[in-house]
Amino acid sequence: MSKTEAQAAGGMGLSPADEVKQAVTGFVTDFKHYRTEIDAKLQQTEERLNMLDRKTHSPQRTPLGGSIDARAPHRKAFNAYLRSGDDDGLRGLEMDVKSLSTAVNSDGGYLADPQTAEAIKSVLNSTASIRSIASVVNVEATSYDVLVDHTDVGAGWATETASTTETGTPQLDRITIPLHELSALPKASQRLLDDSAFDIEGWLAGRIADKFSRAEAAAFVSGDGNDKPKGFLTHASVDNDVWAWGNLGYVPTGVDGDVTADSIIDVVYALGAQYRANAAFVMNSKTAGLIRKLKDNDGRFLWSDGLAAAEPARLMGYPVLIAEDMPDAVSGANAIAFGDFAAGYTIAERPDLRVLRDPFSAKPHVLFYATKRVGGDVSDFAAIKLLKFATS
Repeated sequence: MSKTEAQAAGGMGLSPADEVKQAVTGFVTDFKHYRTEIDAKLQQTEERLNMLDRKTHSPQRTPLGGSIDARAPHRKAFNAYLRSGDDDGLRGLEMDVKSLSTAVNSDGGYLADPQTAEAIKSVLNSTASIRSIASVVNVEATSYDVLVDHTDVGAGWATETASTTETGTPQLDRITIPLHELSALPKASQRLLDDSAFDIEGWLAGRIADKFSRAEAAAFVSGDGNDKPKGFLTHASVDNDVWAWGNLGYVPTGVDGDVTADSIIDVVYALGAQYRANAAFVMNSKTAGLIRKLKDNDGRFLWSDGLAAAEPARLMGYPVLIAEDMPDAVSGANAIAFGDFAAGYTIAERPDLRVLRDPFSAKPHVLFYATKRVGGDVSDFAAIKLLKFATS
């Protein structure tokens, strides 16, 4: 009870009009105190929200891809170079790894903006290519070496008094994966580049990613190794019963140009147990249409579709990658591959993407010569098995 209310309660001799006046005065005084407290709390809350808003939009806050202040100059300079060929901004940037502003390429051209490069990289990783299941490493050299241990280090049981015998030593093999230059040459009209509403970086990333992904996907499967990665199907294949290192082992379907459920089971168990845990099937759409009709002896389909969106279909419980560059299921074709591609195939690449603007060769259009360096080859011949559509 307020002081005014107490006085009013104790003032029995006051007239009714005075009591009402005293009560109203006390109520107004209390309300002013209450309003002052509410205004103070609202002001504190507003200050906190403003502080949080400043932190959220502050240019000093560091995002995952690097600081905004550090990345913005490169993006602005790169965009100006793409639109008008103005390279003063790029040349003026210092070689600073933290700001991701490496600019001039000694071979000609400029490094793409980090966001553009990441967009292209994400598209390459998400496309139906061996890249999505193979081992991918970033290198700064012109080649990448894989050391393969063919044998286990010898071991033996020893007793307290008996002499120990010398154990065997492992045999190492070196596989060298050279990097090759992959290029794309999209073009745009100068009028389109002059349009400020046109997203030049997004357009360029999409065109380059489309060209790169298709070229890579084909090379990783059937590339001959001459100025391009060496595909796993380019290596010699032999019957798995006489398999030796340097070749890929195959299992025949037993039917010329066709496949059976038993042959699917055979190729699964032709792969070593240490590889089966991470193994996957690789085939094209036509072959998949044949395989999904196969049933076991109890009438159950070997093929099962993914239960969730973007989840791969499964064959005998193993994921299936639909790679259209795999051969069709015809007589004598190695139309299906099964294996642990993370162990069996290695892709080596430089993480940067370079772009050279050429406004002269195709006037009135402007050409953008984009290049990256990538290589690939089989790194473990025991990790991949093939299913050959033949009797033997």
